[in-house]
Amino acid sequence: MRSPTPGSGSAGSGCCEFQRSAMGIKGLQGFVERVCPDACRTVDLREIAQKHCIDHPDSPPVIVVDAMSCVRYWYTPESWVCGGQWREFLAILEDFIKTFMAAGIKLVFFFDGVVESKKRDEWIKRRLQNNKEIARVFQFIKTHRKQPGREMFVMPSALPTFTRFALKSLGQKTVCTLQEADFEVAAYGLQHNCIGILGQDSDYLIYNTCPYYSIEKLCLDRLVTVMYSREDLCRALGLSLTHLPLFACLLGNDVVPENLLEGFWHKCLVSSPRKNNSYNRRTNIFFAVANYISKVPRSYSSLKHLEDILPLGSDKTLLYRGVESYLLPGQQSPWIPPKVTSGQMFSLQQETAMCQDKEIFQLAKKQHVQSENYTIFNILSKGETECSNSLEDESDTEIPGQALIYRPARQHIYSILLESGKGGAYSFVKEWFVYFGNPLQQPELIQPVQPIPGGTPNLKTLWFAKGPDMEKQRYSTFLACFHLHDGMEYLRDLEAPVAAFCCLLVYLMMQVSSLSMEDLNAFVALVLCLKGKSAAELASLQLAQVDSRGVHLGAVIVRGLSTLLMANSACGFPFRMDDLMPWQVFDGKLFQEKYQQSHRGCSLEELLEGNESLYTPFENLKSFICKVCMAKKRTIRSRPRGNGFITGTRQREFNPRFQQTHRSSFVPPYHNQMRGFLWRNPQGFPQGREYGSGHPDRRRRFHVPSQ
Repeated sequence: MRSPTPGSGSAGSGCCEFQRSAMGIKGLQGFVERVCPDACRTVDLREIAQKHCIDHPDSPPVIVVDAMSCVRYWYTPESWVCGGQWREFLAILEDFIKTFMAAGIKLVFFFDGVVESKKRDEWIKRRLQNNKEIARVFQFIKTHRKQPGREMFVMPSALPTFTRFALKSLGQKTVCTLQEADFEVAAYGLQHNCIGILGQDSDYLIYNTCPYYSIEKLCLDRLVTVMYSREDLCRALGLSLTHLPLFACLLGNDVVPENLLEGFWHKCLVSSPRKNNSYNRRTNIFFAVANYISKVPRSYSSLKHLEDILPLGSDKTLLYRGVESYLLPGQQSPWIPPKVTSGQMFSLQQETAMCQDKEIFQLAKKQHVQSENYTIFNILSKGETECSNSLEDESDTEIPGQALIYRPARQHIYSILLESGKGGAYSFVKEWFVYFGNPLQQPELIQPVQPIPGGTPNLKTLWFAKGPDMEKQRYSTFLACFHLHDGMEYLRDLEAPVAAFCCLLVYLMMQVSSLSMEDLNAFVALVLCLKGKSAAELASLQLAQVDSRGVHLGAVIVRGLSTLLMANSACGFPFRMDDLMPWQVFDGKLFQEKYQQSHRGCSLEELLEGNESLYTPFENLKSFICKVCMAKKRTIRSRPRGNGFITGTRQREFNPRFQQTHRSSFVPPYHNQMRGFLWRNPQGFPQGREYGSGHPDRRRRFHVPSQ
């Protein structure tokens, strides 16, 4: 398996919906690799699996995978800026799974399902840093008209979200956690006698659980990697396994901030007998802290003494909570009272949740854990949600941030989920969404808005009622979230992925007034030409250059697909989740090609790759979108950009009240009704008349003059 260039991907490592704020204890992984070579053992996973089968013939060998620390190592397609090579990525995941299956190894994948409040400050810090890194990516694209090297790698927008659903679609057990994933991964590995944990997080050296294997060092074809041994680490430090949680806390971790420990480290360094001038300061701190701990009696009173001498401020329980955070269910520690067992497992009380209906709450929780819904449990349980960075160009003043584009849809989704609160009032939803102009100093309080005048069916009805009328109600409620109150009959006759993508395009054309006829041509050509293309065919597609605005729009589209997932989850699944996945309707390089062709004003024949069978579906699908926009008084104007690139550095004017763009009158270029684009039952759909001026010349330049 090809890994990114060492040291690369600083932006990518944080660009996730729920990316871990820090991967364990700062510097510990490097310390083990440089200073404790005996703790880094090359292992053959096939041999380990075979030994397990001999020792435990009734249980298959299982590796629990910390997926969030693996995603960026899985994403090896050459192109990453254009929005994601989703079919290539799906094929890579399938090969990964097949390799382990061939060795008889079962994989269980865990994804972070929350950002814990104690990690929020670090999450914000990373997001603001990612903004700067993304700005540098766009500057590179504008200067060189190509993708930067892997050293500037940023994961495609929403990659962790869709990875979770990809693995599930490939038949894998996929768990979305109720707390930060490293604890649940370690607990699962211990409780289920797994042969190991696959990931890249040094916290797995601290937990007393099954062996920890490196995804970064994995050679997939041979199933050989490095195992980091906590027992050998202890030998190198002169500690026992029970010392490790306190050791981690006194080095600084997610519970105990490093800035509180500088004075303590200085005292340890002064008294340490093991200073080595060839080591850096951090390495000497590791040895000095280990030396200090080894001489302290292992008792709760010793921990209390440490809490007294450290400048912990008003919270004197930091060390206690830090040590406890590493205790897995059923484990005890000499550093805390014996009567205390791990309180880490999720214990959210129904009374404190936003949703007071037990049946709804429990179903949402079950679907969350089984990776069957998206985001809605976090809203129902604590009224809070977040979205990390996207590959958006902050200097493009014409396209609002995706967080703002899709906010009206999210407000409708929140209304469906939370319904009327006490006294008929809605609760606000706290949003931590990254976009230009949002300093992330506090969550934005977003008011739910009913998608349909008079309200929608209550949530219990949407989720539990049966019958064809209810199916229709779910579908219409979903469409209403995207302001598509009409046209349900047309869309329901389309193949589901195309219908959902069409819904998204209508919403985008309505919300973003700068989107042009050329943009619409590119979107429609994309979804038509993608059908039937293999991952290998898409991988071989070469781009002469990369357009920065096309990159931005690619990210907007992919974030739109994740908004469709949220609406589908809230409305009782009128679509199969598989039908809303990007590999069904989007490919980054193919979109970039269609975008550039469209804005050059190429012929319809070139845009549709000479496939005459696509001409009529292209016209029909575009006609439907234009017809809906006309009814809503939205002008879609032709605005070809040629080969020009946005190079300006004007800063967008941030309008925190942005809801939707100006809408003006419009007569569409196509007047025929939809006639049979990928219909499930085309015979049942009314036949419309041809364009007033007849079919367009297949070779003519097809951009539409401004009205």
